[in-house]
Amino acid sequence: MAEVEAARKPSSWRVLGRALNNRKTGFMLLFGFASGLPFALFLGTLFAWLTEAEVDLETMGVFSLIGLAYAFQFLWSPLIDKVDVPVLRKLGKRKQWIVPCQAILGAILVTMSLLDPKSALGTFSLLAGIGAFASATQDIAINAWRIDIADEEATLDILSTVYQMGYRLSSLVGGALALIIAERIGWPQTYATLGVILLAIGAAGLFAPNAETDSTATADESDLQVRALRDAGGIVPSVRYRALAIVGLLWVGTIAVLLNFMIRSMTAAPDARPDPTEFTATWGPWIIVATIILPALIAGWLASQRRKGENLLAADAPPARGGAYFADYLYRALVLPLEEFVGRLGWALVLILAVVLTYRICDAIWGTFAYPFYLTELGYTKDEVAVASKFFGVGAIVAGLALGGWMLTALGRMPTLLIGGLLASLTNLLYADMASGGRVMGVVADATGFSALISSFPGGSEKLARLMVTIGGENLATGIAGAAYIAWLSSIVSKRFSAVQYALLSSLTLLIGTLGRGALGQMIEGQGYYPIFILTTWIGLGAMVLVCFEWWRQAKTGHRGEVAPEAPSAAT
Repeated sequence: MAEVEAARKPSSWRVLGRALNNRKTGFMLLFGFASGLPFALFLGTLFAWLTEAEVDLETMGVFSLIGLAYAFQFLWSPLIDKVDVPVLRKLGKRKQWIVPCQAILGAILVTMSLLDPKSALGTFSLLAGIGAFASATQDIAINAWRIDIADEEATLDILSTVYQMGYRLSSLVGGALALIIAERIGWPQTYATLGVILLAIGAAGLFAPNAETDSTATADESDLQVRALRDAGGIVPSVRYRALAIVGLLWVGTIAVLLNFMIRSMTAAPDARPDPTEFTATWGPWIIVATIILPALIAGWLASQRRKGENLLAADAPPARGGAYFADYLYRALVLPLEEFVGRLGWALVLILAVVLTYRICDAIWGTFAYPFYLTELGYTKDEVAVASKFFGVGAIVAGLALGGWMLTALGRMPTLLIGGLLASLTNLLYADMASGGRVMGVVADATGFSALISSFPGGSEKLARLMVTIGGENLATGIAGAAYIAWLSSIVSKRFSAVQYALLSSLTLLIGTLGRGALGQMIEGQGYYPIFILTTWIGLGAMVLVCFEWWRQAKTGHRGEVAPEAPSAAT
């Protein structure tokens, strides 16, 4: 019988082919490109333009603060999940946010191309800040759209992989390729061209498919779910309102602290600006406690009340009106996604958060120090690093994503998550070898004929071949791990709360990476690079132990890799 079922089961190649021929996959590639392009332009390439315009380094450091929009995008993710944009709701639940954000981003890039960054620095920085906010908002909606539209043909695994392919390709276009274009036609023309591309993607996005359950007929769904909070078995309003007040104050307080820091950084005189490193070290842990840990504990307590049958309505309560209805709506948008998450996963959430914190932490922290390592420690030129990292490296990571997508189809999500993470951890040893002289990488490059191949090109050398082998090996493994990680992360959120829950988990990785960079920088200064790569290898291997536990948990609970089922709650 098992042999008959195996014979009937389509091959991984056929499944992969069907997914790639689906129009959802094509739009996913397009949206992935649109998601990565603004990030590259606002937090990477823009600094090359500012340098050419002779903007001082301290001001450029202030510009980098717009990256906080990406790290704290979860703070406004409830709006994306539950608030409808007037008139635009007919586009679809997610597209009502995706298309306008892409149009805004395209218009901002075109407008920036008309300004001189040095003489109009205030307007320039304001546009960049608005652009980063619109870009982070677009990311929330695109990730939710990807989770919502996944089906048996265009699977979540394939869509997640294709999304990352588009994202990585856009980093090449917005990074190295933008530098090449700017060298020939100038920065204003380059940004104007890329802005027009984003406008075109926004226009094409109008024709992207919606989730099967997403239509104008479901426009009243949120209202029905809010009213369901007062059905029998729901948490009594007084308890819900107290929980909402605490979570709301924590999140509003965090927003106020961040806005105060950014405004002071952008408006104060250079000698009066707050120190970003000190702010991150002092306030960073408290921000995580206030926005994630305490709300999760409150949500866990609410879920326990529901399980115990305490503080619940014994009968249907009258419909809320006025302020009470507004409070219920805020609870539905802000607290209920957390309650559902904690209630569905229980103590397993601790394991999941541990995996989230450790699986990609090496990449999140190490990226900041890559260029100093290549340029200062190893003595490579900028051109050599550009060839190895931007062109060859991006090709390697796209190849890794393609291989990871096939592995997800052929092996499954958890085996690919483990294999990819294990390979990504061990590739830290490649950098450890480079830090100690690169003998092993040299032997590999020579034995495979790669050294001879690279040396045959103008500007090529055996030294460059060693760096390309190192970066290529790491990026290939990173691509496999990234494909599996995003697919796994997407699978554990509920479709009803996909925007909030996914934004929380993905932001947590960024926050931990940001907090860890200061400590890692101090360790590099004190001990050098070699011991750091050994340490990051051990951290990665420790994460693989956690992945094994997560694999065991999913097997024990019967989770076969599908999108997380909808847990019953008062909102259903």
